Amino acid sequence: MPSEPPLLEGLKILITGPTSQVARPVVACLAQSNDVIGLARFSRDDDRAEIEAMGASTLALDLAEGQLDSVPTDLDYVLHFAVVKSGDFEYDMRANAEGVGLLMSHCRNAKAFLHCSTAGVYDDKAPQPLTEQSPLGDNHRVMMPTYSLCKIAAEAVVRTQARLLGLPTVIARFSVPYGDNGGWPWFHLMMMKAGSPIPVHKEGNARYNLIHEDDYIRMIPLMIARAGVPAETLNWGGSESTSIEEWTEWLSELTGLSAQLAPTEETLRGVELDPAKMHAVVGRTEVPWREGLRRMVATRNPELLR
Repeated sequence: MPSEPPLLEGLKILITGPTSQVARPVVACLAQSNDVIGLARFSRDDDRAEIEAMGASTLALDLAEGQLDSVPTDLDYVLHFAVVKSGDFEYDMRANAEGVGLLMSHCRNAKAFLHCSTAGVYDDKAPQPLTEQSPLGDNHRVMMPTYSLCKIAAEAVVRTQARLLGLPTVIARFSVPYGDNGGWPWFHLMMMKAGSPIPVHKEGNARYNLIHEDDYIRMIPLMIARAGVPAETLNWGGSESTSIEEWTEWLSELTGLSAQLAPTEETLRGVELDPAKMHAVVGRTEVPWREGLRRMVATRNPELLR
């Protein structure tokens, strides 16, 4: 039987990658009732100020360097969203794979560790939808050469450290996040506004599992409840899949803007997840993608709505 999800109030929580599009709304939510520490390189002072304005404290350091003395060891939970995609294999492996291993070792006394991985670890030529047991592969090479391989390596390190340290861990293979804070569909909307071509794979109907920020924030305690030794691995995406073709068509209906789709081999094929295990142990997502995209446009670009 799954454990009861923890009540995330009055706790000390480390969130890595707090300035990212994914983690920023998590910080904004959890900092209201917890002692949240945002860990990032903070190369821009404005980013650090924005995170602190949300009520979180900040730590500026590079996980690739492994100097973690300033990181507290009395944490309740660690939510690891940080990812480096510089394109330099040496640096990216050190930051993503070695970095998470060093972080887990330093934070071994935490109650649980959530490692946000990606659907980008799967072989995009394998039969879809993809389960947690589907083959892994280098599916992001065409856009981000280090991304998939570094994420696969990081998962291996996380699994090993969970067992060595006895640190309850959950690995969440994240699909495409979006919401009032933007995301990939919003970039497509901006491309539609600019009249720019939107790459789609020539094979057509590249499907993904858009997941709204409301859903993934709500599901974090449920994910933490699945943390264990050995680490649990779960797909994490919207219960309903969709495609670039479908969501740009819906954005066109909402705004009257045209989407100039440009078929090519130089883009992602699509990575549709099978959410069956997530449904069984965590539950279903609640924000339908069409409604979520309507809200996104209404919040970020209300002038574009018909």
